[in-house]
Amino acid sequence: METTGEAGCGATPAAGALQVRVVQRLSEIPAAEWDRCALSAESLTGAAESHNPFVSHAFLSSLEDAGCVGGRSGWLPLHVAAERDGKVIGYAPCYLKSHSQGEYVFDHGWADAFERAGGRYYPKLQVSVPFTPVTGPRFLIAPGEDPEEATAALAAGLRALRRETKASSVHVTFLPEVEAERAGDLGFLRRVDQQFHWDNAGYATFDDFLGALASRKRKAIKRERRDALAAGLTIEWVTGSDLTEAHWDAFYRFYMDTGSRKWGRPYLNRRFFSLIGERMPERILLVMARREGQYVAGAINLIGDRALYGRNWGCIEDHPFLHFEVCYYQAIDFAISRGLARVEAGAQGEHKLARGYRPVITHSAHDIADPSLRAAIADYLAREARHVEMAAEALDAATPFRKAED
Repeated sequence: METTGEAGCGATPAAGALQVRVVQRLSEIPAAEWDRCALSAESLTGAAESHNPFVSHAFLSSLEDAGCVGGRSGWLPLHVAAERDGKVIGYAPCYLKSHSQGEYVFDHGWADAFERAGGRYYPKLQVSVPFTPVTGPRFLIAPGEDPEEATAALAAGLRALRRETKASSVHVTFLPEVEAERAGDLGFLRRVDQQFHWDNAGYATFDDFLGALASRKRKAIKRERRDALAAGLTIEWVTGSDLTEAHWDAFYRFYMDTGSRKWGRPYLNRRFFSLIGERMPERILLVMARREGQYVAGAINLIGDRALYGRNWGCIEDHPFLHFEVCYYQAIDFAISRGLARVEAGAQGEHKLARGYRPVITHSAHDIADPSLRAAIADYLAREARHVEMAAEALDAATPFRKAED
């Protein structure tokens, strides 16, 4: 597909005009060029992060090369590139979807309602990192380019692609607030949700963090950490050149056990983990629990320049509080040791609140083609936003941190 603004496919651009093309494999885009735009986009959003590993060429290309997306997965890569006179001004990681799995911004109700009314919700376009509820740039704008102009060009290209593929909609999920605002100015419907993140208030040790909590919560966490390892378990951090295929074999066994019970069909295959281990080992942290010489549980995290991102966990033995230890407390320990500003521990989970994680608002943007469906969704989103914001305020008031009178 090639388009100039809203002119449609096949238009012949004048000199200096913006063009949009679709790239079906990330390997067709030079890694340095993609990553340069991703890093530039981080700075344009005002994010504290300066490297989000999930939008890197290494991570996204590993999903494609391992076959986790493409083929019959229901995630067909159709990445959008905006250019001027043959020079790239921005990219959007985009997929044509035949379902709503692996997204973490739930629109199943929208699909069901539209199809009951005689509409066809799938296919749809998804601008996101597959299987990853982590906020990061979705409009990857090259250094020196005007963000409003480049975003408008990418949005026009996405809408043209929506028409060409006969998709019902375009969904841009887990984008930074400033990108959501730009998308809203271009007519996208905005949606909010919440996650729980841990913030590093300059702690030198885990005990410093505990010292900021109310006494009862502090004692509860100490007890959980003690009980988690009571059966003789030990914890290892594995990252960088220390990662081996044996580690991935063990972790994949945990991932498959948990994924099969939770989702029915895990999204990631064994080859994917080997690929990211080869392509970005310095960005990976495996937290592994061992008992009697055998790994029995583990969690994978990705390391940014300013944040630690917790993703998947699994186990082959059940031990009280081991999930909290491996996924939450060890992540905090690692972040403190590396001087990282925060830990993002994935989607949902109000149980994280008692462990020092605070509610944070997340954003998405949605372009709905059918006017009646758009109107219904807009009404729903206005009501949902009020609920999400009220819930976040109430949850923030219930954090375990000491109050002034404590």
